[in-house]
Amino acid sequence: MTSSDDMTIDPALIDLYKDLHRHPELGFQEHRTSAIVAERLNALGFEVTTGVGKTGVVGVLKNGAGPTALLRADMDALPVKEDTGLDYASTATAVDEHGETKPVAHACGHDMHMTCLLGAAQILSTDTASWSGTLLLVFQPAEELGAGAQAMVDDGLFDRFPKPDVVLGQHVAPLPAGKIAGHPGLSYAGSDSLRVRVIGRGAHGSMPEASIDPIVIAAEVVLRLQTIISREIPSTATAVLTVGSVHAGNAANVIPGEAELQLNIRSYDAGVRQKILDSVDRIVRGESATAGAPEEPEITSIERFPVVTNDPSALNKTLDAFATWLGADKILDPGAGAGSEDVGVLATSAGAPLAYWLLGGADPSVFTTGDMTDPALLKVPSNHSPHYAPVIEPTMTIGVTALVTAARTWLPVT
Repeated sequence: MTSSDDMTIDPALIDLYKDLHRHPELGFQEHRTSAIVAERLNALGFEVTTGVGKTGVVGVLKNGAGPTALLRADMDALPVKEDTGLDYASTATAVDEHGETKPVAHACGHDMHMTCLLGAAQILSTDTASWSGTLLLVFQPAEELGAGAQAMVDDGLFDRFPKPDVVLGQHVAPLPAGKIAGHPGLSYAGSDSLRVRVIGRGAHGSMPEASIDPIVIAAEVVLRLQTIISREIPSTATAVLTVGSVHAGNAANVIPGEAELQLNIRSYDAGVRQKILDSVDRIVRGESATAGAPEEPEITSIERFPVVTNDPSALNKTLDAFATWLGADKILDPGAGAGSEDVGVLATSAGAPLAYWLLGGADPSVFTTGDMTDPALLKVPSNHSPHYAPVIEPTMTIGVTALVTAARTWLPVT
């Protein structure tokens, strides 16, 4: 395997990154983004297919005999108004699936993911003596919706293209730039997002006796939901329940007819997940019935992410290669996290092991210990924050080199 310290990162990648950052697109709307990706892959000699899973892009490069490695990057952005103060900050807006105009920003780092994978593609396509086999590059839409990976699979990803022997990928995180983190086994939680609509009876604020107040019902539901984790789930289980949105009414003197909650559940165990879902249903319906609601409440699923499991052997093989290049002291184990991802869908559907790691992207100067006990981890802006944006370097160079190193590790020259 060619050493990873012999690579030169194309400085034009920084301009690409800033351009992608300025022009974010929501899930399944990544038309400009996918066109840029496809154009660059075509120029590098990849066989390129667009429109996979609506807006996904697949690039294939065959280089002799050997296994197939899938390298994945996600493309979509978030409905978040950026507040980083960067000279390349996003001011974009877009119309979401509900017809509402929202600010859009790459507040999760997917622009860095794409840039790093395109940078790796450039190196691997021009240095074909350092690897042998097939590169399957997957630029996936709609990760934030938990739907993009499945959409690509449903569109024949593993029927139309070579089935991979390993799935590789990375996610930039608020760890010190220059470090990489990975955890074998259960790594990222399954996630369920729900919309709850409780229905009451509206009235004038001066006549509360004529109403069945949905705001009171919703308030009771919010408080009661907190007892699911604290009183119904075993203390040894890992689970989180968050009510992230509450909306009802538009005037101070009017009791509305309904209220809406949006909540998120994160868990690792299928039994625990089902217990929480059943308890949410019981509590919502019970509080509505207690209040004498005229109609049954509505509980609908917004999105779902499956649990992500890193294959221990595959991850350790990959991290060992990183340690040889980067240094063992730069490789961290973050433990299992409550964040969610749909990259596992690709590995499960292909029947291939997954090696997925975190790429440090925060200014290293603000950290003290630089490991998972560092208090700075709770202070630096994290993914999905309007203040989040990784430092470009050394994040980009480490990210490109990690992907190249992983590809060469799994596609060795024999």
